[in-house]
Amino acid sequence: MKFEDQRDIMVQTQICRRGINDQRVLDAFLVVPRHEFVPHDMRTYSYSDHPLSIGEGQTISQPYIVALMLDLLQVRPTDHVLEIGAGSGYQTALLAKLAAEVYAVERIDSLMQHAKRLLRQLGYGNIHFRTGDGTRGWEKAFPPRDAFDRIIVAAGSPQVPQPLINQLAEGGRLVIPSGTRLAQELLLVTRRDGEILIEKHGGCAFVPLIGEEGWPDA
Repeated sequence: MKFEDQRDIMVQTQICRRGINDQRVLDAFLVVPRHEFVPHDMRTYSYSDHPLSIGEGQTISQPYIVALMLDLLQVRPTDHVLEIGAGSGYQTALLAKLAAEVYAVERIDSLMQHAKRLLRQLGYGNIHFRTGDGTRGWEKAFPPRDAFDRIIVAAGSPQVPQPLINQLAEGGRLVIPSGTRLAQELLLVTRRDGEILIEKHGGCAFVPLIGEEGWPDA
């Protein structure tokens, strides 16, 4: 079966049937080639309903979980989005289809360099890359930016890192898994009139968010 057909099935069976109906999100999943972001020896499983290893102890998340996070994030075409944990670059590509600009941070330089090369080869021109401690956000990075309309974290944190809250713009939305190293709750954090509000959206399991404001590197 062609990868394009597999993407169609993935969107219909794994995403739509679980209640995700934001058409912009669905359209992004239909066009971004997930198979390009997984190791060659695992491409047979590119559109399966589970996470896949991408090396360095990291994973490309289950498609539905990525879709749920993007649905909660409610990215607008004018938004500037901060992504923590770029990993393979797959979620980065989806964000680039939805937002004006994406600022991607990845702790592991080999993953960042691979994602950067691939995304450029695929023609994405609205992504800024940085290797560093994602728990500190886009701190002291180029191009400079003090606040983001949307922030998404693709790793589990013991708490919501304060630097990310500080970098969330008024009216902004932050989606992050938070809990223990093994299991987390998916949180939606919003800033309204200067007040920080937190909603819980179910259990999940991500690799740990390593950094100064996250977990120590084991």
